[in-house]
Amino acid sequence: MRTVTAAVLVLEDGRVFRGRAFGAVGETFGEAVFSTGMTGYQEVLTDPSYHRQIVVMTAPHVGNTGMNDEDPESSRIWVAGYVVRDPARAPSSWRATRGLEDDLTAQGVVGVSGVDTRALTRHLRERGAMRAGVFSGPAITTEAAMLGRVRATPEMTGADLAREVSTGEPYVVPALGHPRLRVAAVDLGVKSMTPHRMAQRGVEVHVLPSAATVEDVYALEPDGVFLSNGPGDPDTADLAVVHEALRRGTPLFGICFGHELLGRALGFPTYKLKYGHRGINQPVQDRITRKVEITAHNHGFAVDAPIEGATVTPYGRVEVSHVCLNDGVVEGLVLLDRPALSVQYHPEAAAGPHDAGHLFDHFVAMMERQRA
Repeated sequence: MRTVTAAVLVLEDGRVFRGRAFGAVGETFGEAVFSTGMTGYQEVLTDPSYHRQIVVMTAPHVGNTGMNDEDPESSRIWVAGYVVRDPARAPSSWRATRGLEDDLTAQGVVGVSGVDTRALTRHLRERGAMRAGVFSGPAITTEAAMLGRVRATPEMTGADLAREVSTGEPYVVPALGHPRLRVAAVDLGVKSMTPHRMAQRGVEVHVLPSAATVEDVYALEPDGVFLSNGPGDPDTADLAVVHEALRRGTPLFGICFGHELLGRALGFPTYKLKYGHRGINQPVQDRITRKVEITAHNHGFAVDAPIEGATVTPYGRVEVSHVCLNDGVVEGLVLLDRPALSVQYHPEAAAGPHDAGHLFDHFVAMMERQRA
């Protein structure tokens, strides 16, 4: 019979949730956030944007389809900790090669199961995302001592994390079929599916470290520049590449963290959301077509830009192209006088709906027009 080890989730505001150890035994710290996806837990775990976050899964049953080697979004699990209600006792999928807990344990990810994740999600929704710690086995001490350790950890505001998850060396994702275009992609925490979506469209993607300079980017003679998703506070990121791409009129496409960097380069501030958007069921409206798309999100910061009308920036006029229908958060920007656009959500949608996949087509069309 399997040994049951006690585990405790301690939130920054003093709320405590008790359960059982799930994954590695020990302690871990991060920002407690919740993800509303009913599926796609493997992609969540391996998404670099979740670096230094303790992820609470709102779906009650997690792990039913196990883990495989085809679906990861990076080479490792990035979440700081993992909180679930009822983990599957055994995976049931022909694609599974091992169980969810096997990977958590092997990669040293401390988690907790048996938690009332509905109550926890309501708490985080009302009080906001906050610092937390998961303690299991010998790491459990008094509540006061554990709370003190949680409150001694750094906050997400001001955290420069993109450099911690970015590739150390450049690499190339070749185009599928005849290469039509070349893109310089700045890796701020890129998911593997993103360059693949471009490769499907005949784009040769050169993925560069987050510290890539303007010279590194333009040595590739790119047809376009891509700014990826990633973790941390966008106020900590360098904007030199973004400014140069806008100055030269190089087609530019940013998603998530990259969207926030474009917003900053245009002169808009960014701010931290109370509890963020994380899940694969977020309704976003395209303000140009009025079409509503169901989209995949993972962000805790947002761009503060005027929703109505065009704003004049040093690089021409810009409009808010998309808004979230849940709370009115800016979800997209488009420049009217230069070839640049961005969205706050994830059009590659792995896992998730493919409603927004056409944005990659828009990026390709921008590059082709510029080349012509």
